[in-house]
Amino acid sequence: MFGGSVGEAGGQKICRILDLAVQNGAPVIAFYDGGGGRIQEGVDGLAGFSEILWRHANTSGVVPQISSVMGPCTGGAAYSPALTDFIFMVEGSYMSLTGPEVIRSVTHKDITMEEIGGTAVHAMKTGLAHFVKNDDIACLHGIRELLSFLPDNNLELSPAGASSDDPKRRTGELEDLIPFNPGEPYNMKRLIRAVVDDGRFLELQEAYARSLIVGFARFANHTVGIVASQPNYLAGALTIDAALKGARFVRFCDAFQIPVVTFVDSPGYLPSLQEELGGVIRHGAKLLYAYAEATVPKITLITRKAYGGAYAALGSKQLRSDVNLAYPGAEIAVVGAQGAVNVLYRRELRQAGAQVEQVRARRVEEYRRKFSSPFPAAERGYVDAIIQPAETREQIVRALAGLLNKRSLRPPKKHSNLPL
Repeated sequence: MFGGSVGEAGGQKICRILDLAVQNGAPVIAFYDGGGGRIQEGVDGLAGFSEILWRHANTSGVVPQISSVMGPCTGGAAYSPALTDFIFMVEGSYMSLTGPEVIRSVTHKDITMEEIGGTAVHAMKTGLAHFVKNDDIACLHGIRELLSFLPDNNLELSPAGASSDDPKRRTGELEDLIPFNPGEPYNMKRLIRAVVDDGRFLELQEAYARSLIVGFARFANHTVGIVASQPNYLAGALTIDAALKGARFVRFCDAFQIPVVTFVDSPGYLPSLQEELGGVIRHGAKLLYAYAEATVPKITLITRKAYGGAYAALGSKQLRSDVNLAYPGAEIAVVGAQGAVNVLYRRELRQAGAQVEQVRARRVEEYRRKFSSPFPAAERGYVDAIIQPAETREQIVRALAGLLNKRSLRPPKKHSNLPL
């Protein structure tokens, strides 16, 4: 009907559904396959769309909003899914504000719809697509799976799972996961699947900002949000995109009372001219802000490196994480031992001559022992317990059990001022 465009009457129907969803505490699922606002209706069509966008903003944080783009979603209509919590895209669909003709008239370059707003663009570059599915049926199944982890609204708890996975199950397979060489990568997803119920982990935005992993899982049948460094990509360094990805996910979990479990192995924010000029300070602050603002139960495990900004941003005790754990081989410091030694002992290294590598190795070991190991942090209360990898699942389950009734009061205010 009219190419799936939305006019004044259609906008009123959509607004009515969104109002009912808020009143009844029901999630909203939207399907997009149309040409945006109805041109024939002029300003009335614009008004109808603007009312929908206001409803999305008003509904945010009250009930989960899920969008599924199954065809074209262009013009003002593209802002509608952008205001929702999760976006599914089906292969062959696209989202964009403009079309190839408009961009061609400005740039004088040939370009396709897929290059502007296809699934690959939004999965890997913009991060708009949380999931990409091969067809409509797979998309519907994906929506059902996501809903199985989420509460209906912000006043209810997430649905319980039905797993018989032993909460005290030991994870001995993790004893050999982390390489002895601190510069050697490993796959953090192996750790996540080893400790959650039945190894079931629903990852979001898998192809976007891959140095940070986010998704949903369960511990002892309780839904949690997982945030984890990925040492397999950029050594787990935080980037602008990773900070945005993590911040939005943490804020969703906080809005719907979903505890956040964080696994840290990161050298900090990525040192890069491109990142600096892109605003890594401003965007990186969003991740810090999201953790600081969140009042849900927060549990952090440092598996290996927690240097500089990564220590602070990824669920540190100072950002009010409730339980902080670390493996015995974890390193917690302002910078890595190699970098610290190069600065602190540069004169001694210059004078060492042929023995420079032996002197460097001795100083690195000394620095790690005195400053980077988790034991000084534990002595100061920044780490609550140093655990063996085989205890990981049991310790996280125990921590969650003690935090499920957590309450946190904040000073009254209209709203916070996130560093947008």
